[in-house]
Amino acid sequence: MELFGTVLGNLISPSMLLACLTGTIIGIVLGAIPGMNGGIGIAVMLPFTYSMAPAEGLAFLGGMYVGSSYGGSIAGILINVPGTAESACTTMEGYPMTLRGEGRHALYYSVLSSAFGSIVGLVALVLFAPMLSNVAVKFGPPEMLLVSLCGLTIVGSLTGKDIVKGLFAACFGLFLSMIGIDDISATFRFTFGTRFLRGGVDLIPAVIGLFAIAEMVKQGIASSTSQKQEVKLLPVRVRQIWHHIWHDRLWLLLKSSFIGTFIGILPGTGGAISSFLAYGAAKGEDTTGTFGKGNPDGIIAPEAANNAAVGGSLVPMLALGIPGSSTSAIMFGALTIHGLVPGQSLFSEHGEVVYTFFGGMFLVTFFMLLIGIVGIPFFSRIVKINTRRIIPFVVLFSLIGAYSVNNAISDVLIAVIMGVIGVFFSRVEIPTTPVVLGLILGDLIESNYVRTVTIAHAEGKSVFVYMFTRPICIFLLLLTTYLIFANVRALNKSRRIQKETNSTQDLQEG
Repeated sequence: MELFGTVLGNLISPSMLLACLTGTIIGIVLGAIPGMNGGIGIAVMLPFTYSMAPAEGLAFLGGMYVGSSYGGSIAGILINVPGTAESACTTMEGYPMTLRGEGRHALYYSVLSSAFGSIVGLVALVLFAPMLSNVAVKFGPPEMLLVSLCGLTIVGSLTGKDIVKGLFAACFGLFLSMIGIDDISATFRFTFGTRFLRGGVDLIPAVIGLFAIAEMVKQGIASSTSQKQEVKLLPVRVRQIWHHIWHDRLWLLLKSSFIGTFIGILPGTGGAISSFLAYGAAKGEDTTGTFGKGNPDGIIAPEAANNAAVGGSLVPMLALGIPGSSTSAIMFGALTIHGLVPGQSLFSEHGEVVYTFFGGMFLVTFFMLLIGIVGIPFFSRIVKINTRRIIPFVVLFSLIGAYSVNNAISDVLIAVIMGVIGVFFSRVEIPTTPVVLGLILGDLIESNYVRTVTIAHAEGKSVFVYMFTRPICIFLLLLTTYLIFANVRALNKSRRIQKETNSTQDLQEG
């Protein structure tokens, strides 16, 4: 009880509340700006926490982490420019809703799902950190390889009408992930004799180019050749959206949050993979054939998952000292700077700091929800601004975001090149979201495959025999098979619905 009273007193202190609120606001703003994600923001703001108390400094950085996970959906929903890779799936459904006047609906779906997912991830962190960390330890290279391959099965959920073009896009993303230094031979590959490709194609510049720059080029061409159609957003109350989520989509919300928490605790994964997996699972159960056209389920699932992954990624970091994502790796550095050593002893020796930090993360989630709900009427005004006035600022921030990843001009060039490719893909109707999925999973697949082959050969077994001797691998293989079947079924159902719709329209016209 003494510890509880101390933690409660720390949480309601003005300095703690200010740290949580400020961190959340900065995180939401950075998340909404293409390229300026939470990891970059935490790295930049880390020195400002040196003078703070350990729990306040960690809560401040945690606010940026949670806020950026939600903020990336704002620009994606309203102007088709996802601020982060995690919000790519949200953009696929949110922007079509904006075009038909339901932008505020989409923003409410996003913030409510994000808050719910964040709470589920944090509850798992507080209650089950030691147990979940033990599960994470059992995921070796073969399990991580199958998790990555399992992620590739959702390509069918991202392809739209033409699965061949979607598969091509995913393969193109896998190819991009192979550019740079070969992990086995340490030689350069697919650099085409240029220096700026030696470091490979980073995810953030690629996302900036494919989505932000490409979209601004398309908007610029459209605004110069035709009169822009004004988008009028329909009014909606947050109570209506929450009633729909709670009564009709509670299972989807819970399932997506569990997916995000589970993926988050696996080292090296993060929110992007969890959002893609949750989106694919949601589309696999869709019976309406409206995914890709503005289905709210396509917002609920990825937003709940990527925010739940925040709490999940902190589990192995705090319990084992193994960061679950690049952002939590930076927070790992913040822990050590404040004299805290992650591991089992952290909870016993520094319980006051740890549990104050946990409470601060719940405060951060509350502030994110409050800012999101109050700010939606202001966020939605973006669609009323003349596109020509937005384009220069979005492109400028995009290029700054690309440069800030590694402070390298080569990343700016990559973003520009990917922007050109994004415009071309749009013209020939090749989806760009599978490219991001391939780029994210490519490194994981290759590195874990090499490690799996090495371990299997060291034990004198073939790769397949080695995998089938591990129970988790068998479960993942069955799950992958199920996801393939579900995606094929959903694709066939979507085609059947489309044919029936076209036949009905033909009869009406006849």
